[in-house]
Parts: sequence; C-alpha cells; structure tokens
Amino acid sequence: MVDKEYIRKKHLIEGWSIRKISRNLGTARQTVRKALDNANIPEYNLTKQKPSPVLDPYKDIILNWLEEDKSAPRKQVHTARRIYDRLVEEHGFTGGESTVRRYVRLLKQSQVEMFIPLTASWGEQAQVDWGKAKIEIAGNLTEVSFFCLRMKASLVPFVWASPTEKLEAFMEGHKRAFEWLGGVPETLVYDNPKTAVTKILKGPYREEHKVFSSLKAHYLFDSDFCNPASGNEKGTVENLVKYVRRNALVPVPKVNSIEELNQILINWCEKQRMRRQKDCEQEQMALRKLPSVAFKCSVTKMVSSSRLLLFQFDRNCYSVPVYYGNRNLRIEASVDRIDVYDSSKLITTHERSYDRGEKVMRLEHYLPILKDKPRAAKNALVVRKLPEAYQELRRNLCGKDPEGYKEYAKILLLNLDFKYEDVLLAVEQSLKQGIPTLETIRQILISKNTRQPSLVKNRVKNHLVNLDVPIDDPSKFDRLIGGVVA
Repeated sequence: MVDKEYIRKKHLIEGWSIRKISRNLGTARQTVRKALDNANIPEYNLTKQKPSPVLDPYKDIILNWLEEDKSAPRKQVHTARRIYDRLVEEHGFTGGESTVRRYVRLLKQSQVEMFIPLTASWGEQAQVDWGKAKIEIAGNLTEVSFFCLRMKASLVPFVWASPTEKLEAFMEGHKRAFEWLGGVPETLVYDNPKTAVTKILKGPYREEHKVFSSLKAHYLFDSDFCNPASGNEKGTVENLVKYVRRNALVPVPKVNSIEELNQILINWCEKQRMRRQKDCEQEQMALRKLPSVAFKCSVTKMVSSSRLLLFQFDRNCYSVPVYYGNRNLRIEASVDRIDVYDSSKLITTHERSYDRGEKVMRLEHYLPILKDKPRAAKNALVVRKLPEAYQELRRNLCGKDPEGYKEYAKILLLNLDFKYEDVLLAVEQSLKQGIPTLETIRQILISKNTRQPSLVKNRVKNHLVNLDVPIDDPSKFDRLIGGVVA
C-alpha cells in the first residue's frame, strides 16, 4: 500500500512535484493526487450491487411477501427462515439459507422507520398504558394487569395492579394516579383502548366512551390518541411497562393479596419519585388542582334477582336478602366490590369475584327461609360454602339422627342474634369440647356476651318485666345487660 504520510510530507513540506513523487515511488500520478486530497485511511466503497445469480430470480417474490406483511398481524409476519422454507418448498430454490438471510436483513434495514424525539412542558402531558405480569398470590401463580401512568417531562411513574382491565379498573387507575401525583396533567396520551374509544374516526378524532368522557369532565383533562398500531407515539410509558416488569417485579413477588402487591408498587414509585425530586416538584407545581370530590369509579347495571335470591353479573352469581328476591335491582360494580341497590336503598355488598361460574352467597340472606324450611339446612349450597367447622357439625348432627337437621338449622339461626364470627368461634369451641349441641353453643355465646348491639337492646327490653335486680348487688346489672335472668 502506498504510504500517504510519505507522499504528503514530500510534496507539502519538501516541495517535491507530483511527477517526481510518482517516478520515485513507481506509482501513477493519479494515486499521488488522491493521497494529497485525502489523508484518511483508504476505504472500499461498493458503487454497484454485486450480482446474485441464484437469488436474483426470487427477489421480487421476497419483496412481495414482505409487502404483504405490512397488513398482517404483528406476530404473524415472515422471518428469514420462513422465507427460505417457502422458496424451497414452493419455488424450488437451490441456494443457501445464509444467502436469503443476508438479503432479507438488507431489505429490513432499508425499511426501518425513523422517529423524532418528543418533549413536553411541566404538567403538560402524561402517557397511559396497561401491562401484564405473573405474580404469586397466596401460593398461586396469577396473571395481573398493571395500570401505568408516566409524566412526560419529569418521567415520574405511577403503577397500580388490578385483577382486570375493565372500564371500572381503567377509571380507578386514573383516580389513584391523580391522587398520588397531587394533581391532574393537562393532557393524557393513550393508544385506542376500548374502555376509552368506541369508534376511531378520521385523523386524530375519536368517538369516546361516555363514562370516559365523564371522567375527563370531572378531572378536567384532555385526551390524545395515537394512530392505530403506533404505540411508539407514547414510548415514554411503553418503556415504563417493560421497566416495571423487569425491575419492580423481579424476582416474582410472593404476596398474600393484590393489596399487598400494590403496597410494594407504591413503595417502588416513591423511590422513583425521590430520584427525580427536583423535576417532580416542578411538575407538581404545574398540575391542575384535584376536584374536591373523587370520581365514582364504578359501572351501573340493572339486574334481575331470581327466586333462588341470586342475580348474575360478569359470569358469576351473587345473593340478595330474602325480601329482594324475584325483582329488578341496580348494582354499582367497582374493581373490588359490588353494591346492590333497590332504588336508592343499599341492600347488600359483595366482594367482587373474577372467577367464572362462582356463586357468591351470604348466609344471612337465606336464614329467614331456613326458619320455615329447616330440612334445607342439610344440602343448602350457602351452608355447604361455610367453613369446615360447620361441615363437621353437620356431619355430627345429621349423620347420626334423621331429624338432626332441626337442631343444625337452629344453630345456623343463631346468626340472626349473634355476630357471624362469634357463632363460628363458638361452633369450633364446642367441637373441641366434644359436645356440639344447640344449648352448648348458645351458652358459649351468652357467656361471652357476644350478641349484636341492636339485638341486645331488644332482648333486655323483653326481659325487663321478669327481672328482679336487688339494689344491694350492682353486679346483677351486668346480667341484665347480657339478657340473663338470675
């Protein structure tokens, strides 16, 4: 290789002519001139694509397949290996797989989309998205969704875990995020979730879900939606979803409940906020104020209860009090509970289930029926759902005596006069003593004075006529309060 340093020094420092340098080095004057024009290391520049006689007849086919991939599902597009296999099977291609891979790589590199860096002022924009992750809850590996919101300017993140991505969870995530941030961003950016968008119109316009519009009207923020299949337009939160999954949720958390998981996530968010404390303070000053009243994050549904005192919602059944069977009712379903109303009157509340085909039942709803139909206590579904102590009691009473169901029903009816938890403890204690009878359980309850307050008052009132309380013994008043006659 011609030494550029030698040529340039001889010409520029010692004054040698190009002809003299050429004659002394035995090289062409054109080569000398190139060395004088450019001192960089020589590079090889391919000005014309090398011919590929084996692959050339198939290049148009490959281009056509890749063009069709643009309208195919994102996870069902051609790989280089699939292209090679199809060429061999469908077109008799005889070349090597590496030849196809090299050509496909060059094509995809030339088609890579370029982007423009985006920014926002303090408080101007936040981005929202959902993610999924596996969590061990009460010993079971469970997939949960997590609502992610991230401020564009300060990059402060908020993450909240939910058993669902339904509309009520979508609203709950916003409410919790705004309360944690201490204010409301001017604009929130989304892709096009069905919980927010009912119809995609031309350009940036969307037909929004009416409940989502109510959320916006309550907190006074604007919405901005990405182009379809363009999650990169909200890359700030897209990166957050991956970051949370790989950092806050590694190793896989082992928790007893989703509430415990959310406490872990909030602690993680607080650490992220402390790292960006100065930016966070700037951001918070620019946020809009929270409304004085929080938004009610629930959906309203009309349901019909059956003669079995059950209504169906979201593939599960829930019970209602006996007086509200076989009628139309209204429910307010939030993420964690279901409130049931008769007109404006709240008649019962259930913890929400996300299983399928489950019957969520409350014992007190069926007790008035057991008064008239005690035999049903043996096989009532609501009774079979009770803790094991009740099942052992049923086997003891009903297994030995054909009419044992009568006493079993009377024990169940104690829940009308005493708290459910206290009756359960009394049943467990009587089983340990080996004498699970109605009178034994009643005496345990009376000795602990565990009647419900409203019922105690009524019992005392009913016994006042028959009580004789000596003035010289004030301790007798304790028995009076307990409803026990000395």
